[in-house]
Amino acid sequence: SRALYILDVASGEATKVAAQALYNPGNDLEHAWSPDSKWVVYTQNSLTYTRRLALYSLEQKHIYEMTDGLSDVSSPVFDVNGKYLYFFASTDAGPVDDWFSMWNEDIKSSKGIYLVVLPKGVMSPLAPESDEEKPGADDSKKDKSENKDDKDKKDTEKPKDGDKSSDKEKGDKETNAPTVVDMDGLAQRIQALPIPAGEYESLQVSKTGQVYYLKDNGAPDSGHSLQHFDMEKRKVTEILDRADQYLISADNKQVLVGVKNKWSICELGDKIDLSKHELAVDKIQVKIDPRAEWNEMFLDAWRINRDYFYDPGMHGADWKAMKTKYEAFLPDLVVREDLNRVFQWLCSELVVGHSRFSGGDFPSETEVIPGGLLGADYKVENGRYRFAKVFGGLNWNPGLRAPLTEPGVDVKSGEYLLAVNGKDLKPPENLYSRFERTAGRIVEITVGPNTDTNASRTVKVVPIGDESDLRNRDWVEGNIKKVTEATDGKVAYVYVPNTAELGHEYFKRYFFPQADRQAIILDERFNGGGQIADYYLDILRRPFISYWAMRYGADVKSPLASIQGPKVMLIDEQAGSGGDLLPWMFRKFGMGTLGGKRTWGGLVGILGFPMLLDGANITAPNLAIWTPDAGWVVENEGVPPDVDVEQTPAEVIAGHDPQLEKAIEIIKAQWAAKSPAPPVRPPYPVRVPK
Repeated sequence: SRALYILDVASGEATKVAAQALYNPGNDLEHAWSPDSKWVVYTQNSLTYTRRLALYSLEQKHIYEMTDGLSDVSSPVFDVNGKYLYFFASTDAGPVDDWFSMWNEDIKSSKGIYLVVLPKGVMSPLAPESDEEKPGADDSKKDKSENKDDKDKKDTEKPKDGDKSSDKEKGDKETNAPTVVDMDGLAQRIQALPIPAGEYESLQVSKTGQVYYLKDNGAPDSGHSLQHFDMEKRKVTEILDRADQYLISADNKQVLVGVKNKWSICELGDKIDLSKHELAVDKIQVKIDPRAEWNEMFLDAWRINRDYFYDPGMHGADWKAMKTKYEAFLPDLVVREDLNRVFQWLCSELVVGHSRFSGGDFPSETEVIPGGLLGADYKVENGRYRFAKVFGGLNWNPGLRAPLTEPGVDVKSGEYLLAVNGKDLKPPENLYSRFERTAGRIVEITVGPNTDTNASRTVKVVPIGDESDLRNRDWVEGNIKKVTEATDGKVAYVYVPNTAELGHEYFKRYFFPQADRQAIILDERFNGGGQIADYYLDILRRPFISYWAMRYGADVKSPLASIQGPKVMLIDEQAGSGGDLLPWMFRKFGMGTLGGKRTWGGLVGILGFPMLLDGANITAPNLAIWTPDAGWVVENEGVPPDVDVEQTPAEVIAGHDPQLEKAIEIIKAQWAAKSPAPPVRPPYPVRVPK
């Protein structure tokens, strides 16, 4: 597990302070040193992934718990005066911390920013301020006529013993001030900064009472803004509208800011202008010795699997012997691809899924010229290109825009594509060559019902760069139509492409509108995995509670979004990882029939690893499933169907979907066997007062 150590460089002695209760890469024990270097504050997770706050005293060699573990705490940092400690805390992070569950796919938590006064007897900087006039306020009016020479003289006098020191001296004293922590009553000295709760991260401080943090901008891909809270003014100011990362310098005068892989070092002030101080990191060049790097990366790849692979026994492989076996190839490597081949050989000895690599330094590839697509299938007829099928979309949705169906375009299946930008188009010229670099740009196309220009028209169209979403929607909603027609509207069809964000979106979009049906086919073929799909199954397992009668309209079932009838799940060999687990759970809970082909059989997880020297990534599966009754399950086995159905190319090309057709047959038979009677509302009660 990830652990926090303190290393005394002079003596070489290392002290283990704490370790995470649960492994959680990317969320290590966050820690910070006190100004006098005698205390370390850190966060530590629990068996529910809820983080608590603790202090370690280097002098006492003792740990002090600071929070009760009922809130999720993060980003602790000391004020430079050593008297205050700041941190984020959330009391609604429970569902988000429920890691690996699909239920938190669209759940967010909010954080507040808190301050704790460490020693007793120190007034909180957030204490209410009196609005009464200070003594001598009236006298101040008389002082306005004070002799200017006297005033100048006062301003130039040096501070005497006991006077307030200069700002610089004060800052030095704050930096070197001893940190005193009184644990007695500490919880009562925690206060919330007057900042509304929000989605915050990266809490930092500069001078005393000057707090900085990143705030989520809310909109997709809008990143974070850099916020500044001034304790004395009790005011929040946005000093930068976009900052992905930032780091305040040790002297609290400058800040390093990263935005979209660009970096700037700026003066830390009320407003920051990144453009004036951008670092030319794109100009940095480093001479390398590829062979020396390849040798190092091989060793790192071997070490990463040695240290991170979930099974210390390495699935029975002699891992030291594997190092010797494959490092023998290193002197003969010629190009970077050769190293990847050695990686593949090495990792194949573990016989495990999710073992792969990506990235790295490769020679620049030939420029790829992007094309433009119209969202259509074509066929060659009568010496022309003809629209065989025009895919519809949701033109109000940028991700599902169908160019040929937009207002004023209205191209129909069966029409001919006669010309592009006024130039005649005929086979064998490749029609796609006419649409190079046209995605998002206006193109004029000439279309018509005939092979010549009689009755043709020219319309302006804006091609798209990728039409896979249009094709997928057509397939999904085509399947809904097939199931609806074949079952007289009694059976719902829901497709889930993965067990992550996209699958979550698909399930919400297609299940809830069809929840009034009596049975369901859940299709998880080609499922790309992700998280544990408890979200799907929890909803599919909802038991019937009651009906609710209203004066008008139909009775309402509770829970409304529930289907208690027969259930069939379609699986195939291209569904894996979370797509393996979904049907395995479906069978475990006895939810219905599995139809199709055995799933991929890759149910280990990859939770993050160190990067290799040239920026490449290599995995070492560090998460694996087991149960008390069955031991290790699914990995390298997959999930077999109850009804095996082959999907032959000939049938698919002919327009059939044998697996879906079999699912319809199965669920119709199950529904007929069950033959539930429709619910009948009971007679209204008669309640006469006695």
